[in-house]
Amino acid sequence: MSTETLGLLRQPKTVLFGPGRRAQLPYLLKPLGATVLVCTDERMAGSAEFAGIRDSLTAHGLDVRVFPRVEPDLPRENVEALLAEVDGGEIDVVLGVGGGSCLDFAKVASIMVRRGGNVADLYGENLVEGPGLPLVTVPTTGGTGAEVTCIAVVYDADRGMKVGVASPYLEPYAAVVDPELTLTCPPGLTAATGADALSHLVESFTGREKHPDPEHLHRHLYAGKNVLTDMYALRGFTLLNSSLERVAQDPSDLAARTDTMLGALSAGMAINTAGTAGAHAIQSPIGALTHTSHGFGVGALLPYVMRFNLPVREAEFAEIGVAFGITDPALSQTARAHAAIERMEEILGALGVPLNLRDLGLEPDQFTYVAEQAMLATRLTANNPRDLSEAAIVEILKRGYADDRTWWEL
Repeated sequence: MSTETLGLLRQPKTVLFGPGRRAQLPYLLKPLGATVLVCTDERMAGSAEFAGIRDSLTAHGLDVRVFPRVEPDLPRENVEALLAEVDGGEIDVVLGVGGGSCLDFAKVASIMVRRGGNVADLYGENLVEGPGLPLVTVPTTGGTGAEVTCIAVVYDADRGMKVGVASPYLEPYAAVVDPELTLTCPPGLTAATGADALSHLVESFTGREKHPDPEHLHRHLYAGKNVLTDMYALRGFTLLNSSLERVAQDPSDLAARTDTMLGALSAGMAINTAGTAGAHAIQSPIGALTHTSHGFGVGALLPYVMRFNLPVREAEFAEIGVAFGITDPALSQTARAHAAIERMEEILGALGVPLNLRDLGLEPDQFTYVAEQAMLATRLTANNPRDLSEAAIVEILKRGYADDRTWWEL
């Protein structure tokens, strides 16, 4: 290995994975306090699975308070509504149950309920001044990785965009990852979160190696692609290579759901240190313009962003091909890299993810605006392996709109 080799992971103290493992929640929560604030959305709050979780907590003597109104894309107003309703002095521990927005909400709630203030003051990196309440996360979708990451994304209507709150103080104390909770996930959400997980794997594994010095590691969350995140990413590729298509064919297949959940967890572990990159930067303004889901947006962008990055990451894409089982010794590195990208497109297509930007509703007269907004996401663009510019992003958008999947050369 190089003398500049780095391995770095940030992760919860405890990660418990497996079907039925939500039964452990009372034993995890009770040592943390007597009163639990549970954050979720209306769909989950009305489910039999949620009732089972709540009843198991109360049966163990815990006082359970539920905030059931978390909305998709986490509007800032959700946080303000919680603070208006909850007396922070009465809460000991926060439990997030749901998809990425619910878990992000729980992260922000764990800080705001304890420390107060205005969530807008926390937008950015390392602006949280100290720890919040202990947080336990329970994902109900297989894709966002939010159960193990130390970032929350909030939609701020005043700014007309999503903004991140990124701090090690948002890291959950524990994550309980129970694939049974994904069995009732709607097909569209299953597809979108599956595409999101695949994008996390691609961007963490092919992202930029930063070789940070000690001062950088102290000040910044994202250390870039490294040997430990690569381990998780490669395992995630192998799992999602088979599981996502199986879930699309039979949503009741618990074994496939389990593999998908483990692949998504692996992706979350990877991006928590490596970070995401170009596709995520470009998706945000597209999502705001077209009102399409994050997962479908990054999925539709992947074929074109991967082709843009391929000339400087051919070896990494070829290694992804090996994780996908593309091991014919007669194939050149270039051929393996091409095959890996085409295989990812097959998986996305099987999920029903649109593979061009026209199907998202993006229009050519919006390309310049999207490029300008994407370039503002410097935390993401800095991770992209090939330098991004407004002109490069416009070219990516043109190809994505035209469904032009020819190979991009430097």
